[in-house]
Amino acid sequence: MKTKTTKIIYWSGAIFISLWFGASGFFELTKNPVVWDITQQLGYPSHFIYILGIFKLSGVLVLLLPNKLLRLKEWVFAGMFFDIIFAFFSKIAVLGFPSTIDTIVAFSVLTITYLMFRKLYSPELIFGEA
Repeated sequence: MKTKTTKIIYWSGAIFISLWFGASGFFELTKNPVVWDITQQLGYPSHFIYILGIFKLSGVLVLLLPNKLLRLKEWVFAGMFFDIIFAFFSKIAVLGFPSTIDTIVAFSVLTITYLMFRKLYSPELIFGEA
């Protein structure tokens, strides 16, 4: 795959995931009833919802910075993976499988985006290894 194609796939995925997590983080911080009701129905406390919102918006900012903070982007990807995995299993346990479709889509897009990130940036660039 050519570098241009890899970049297009990466940035398309990064923008999609940023919109997804950005909206979710915004709704968590503004106490949107839909997001809050579902999150509380899953059993998470109110203070946790605010923390999620702050971390999601911070992660989006890091993810959208081109060619900067590459090691921190690795952490952002990890945090997003954990968020999606926890959401998936929480929803299965409480709401049933049909409610997990959004997490499956997000996990798929995030996985492809992360693979393109690793294709664009070598470990030497990310971790400073020689």
